[in-house]
Order: sequence, then C-alpha cells, then structure tokens
Amino acid sequence: MASHARPRHRRRRRVPRPVVRVGLALSVAGAAFAAAGAAPAGAAPGHDSDAKKTGRALTGALSHSLAGGIGPVKSLKLDPLAGTTADPLTNKIGTQVADFKPLTTGIVTDPIASGGALEDLPLAGKAVDLLPG
Repeated sequence: MASHARPRHRRRRRVPRPVVRVGLALSVAGAAFAAAGAAPAGAAPGHDSDAKKTGRALTGALSHSLAGGIGPVKSLKLDPLAGTTADPLTNKIGTQVADFKPLTTGIVTDPIASGGALEDLPLAGKAVDLLPG
C-alpha cells in the first residue's frame, strides 16, 4: 500500500490535568452550594429536630471537605513562569495620548506576572472569597 493511501490515525486531544482538576473543584463547589441551599429549604416546619440536625451535620461536613479541597486551589500560583526571564506576561504594551495618563497592559498582567494566585486577581478575588477554604 502506498504511503499516501494508508489510513491516518488521528490522536485524540487530551485535556490537561490542571484543567480537569479545576473543573472538578468548581463542580464540587457548585454541588456544595446547591446542597447547602437545599437542606434548609427541604425541611418542613413541623418535622422533628433530628432532620434538622442531620441537615446541619451534612452541610457542615460538606463545607469542611470543600474547604480542604478548594482552599489550595485558591492560593495556587497561576503563572508557573512568574519571576523567570521566560515569562511572556512581563512584556507590557503602553501608549500615551497628549498629556493624559499613560495606559499599559500592566494593569491586567501584573497580578499574574508577579506570581499571584486566583484570590489575588482584582475582580475574581472577590468571587473566590465566597468559596470555603
């Protein structure tokens, strides 16, 4: 068989492990928030206190386990090349028009290029503070 007629096998693209881990952590966080909101809403006012105690215990256990799983993700360094000479985020582009204050891309890239974590980002940091851990 000629080489051009040979069937080509395509390799499947694999999702990088860190992406899978972050997706899994976010899924667990969403499940925790859903469970925390559903436990008190599902309890009827006339039920005995055992159901309430069980709901509180489950919510507490879930939030405790999430704190241990999500806490390290919140403080994980986003840019593995931060502080090295090969870091592409240290390159800044800027401009200045007339006597206005100069604008640069450093506003966006500095928190990441300096070795910041997810909780150090200006807008995402406030949302991350809502997660346990």
